[in-house]
Amino acid sequence: MGLITLLTDFGYRDHYVAALKARLLHLAPGLPVVDISHGVEPFNIAHAVHVLQAVFRDFPAGTVHVIGVDDHGVGPEPGWQVALFQGHYFVAGDNGILALLTSGAPEQLVALPAAITASPTRDVLLPAAVALAQGATLTDLGPLVTTFHQLNNRQVRLQDHRVTGHVAHVDHYGNLITNISRTAVEAVGHGRGFTIHFGRDVVHELHPHFSAAPPGEAVAVFNSQDCLCLGICQGNASELLGLHFDSQVDVRFKVE
Repeated sequence: MGLITLLTDFGYRDHYVAALKARLLHLAPGLPVVDISHGVEPFNIAHAVHVLQAVFRDFPAGTVHVIGVDDHGVGPEPGWQVALFQGHYFVAGDNGILALLTSGAPEQLVALPAAITASPTRDVLLPAAVALAQGATLTDLGPLVTTFHQLNNRQVRLQDHRVTGHVAHVDHYGNLITNISRTAVEAVGHGRGFTIHFGRDVVHELHPHFSAAPPGEAVAVFNSQDCLCLGICQGNASELLGLHFDSQVDVRFKVE
């Protein structure tokens, strides 16, 4: 039997998550289920993609990830799909999440049958996820398709002496996670020194973790996904620096 994860914007104050769990108990008692988060900002698919990208590879291959964020999809005619990507299954509304998650290139994609429901995650996505976890194939769920709602990830810009990226996520602590990877910095820098510019602030060195800097000081680190992150030691960088999702960040290298 497979494993299902749940990622939603349902929150923790209402009965919505419990309703999902109750539905799962009816569909497949004993099926392993892991909650990734139910605290995604409402309708914020960029937040959902960031959270899932950071963790889905830690689960076993074949895991089925249910994404209940903006789950009616886009437009007056809702649609739902299942994608196979890097050995994992993703079940979601056709709202751009799958395009962002797979960079527009899932290995396989199927359309789920249309339905009339006020709760697509419970009534459409969960049954499909359970079927996959119990051994169904993608084509058992619906026809193969090649099109889905397209959204594009912000691209990092590489120049001779600069890497320009953007804030991809603001975490619970107010830290700014960027789309600038360690690989991009090393590819342009070739070992040169650099400074990191964001808003009106400049950081002149990397630290191993956020607490390595004095309290109140701006700090830059690479996180466990090797993404460049900016913060304020024991402070909320987003609030204190006035930076948010999509704010520009530059890594500038010394010109020798």
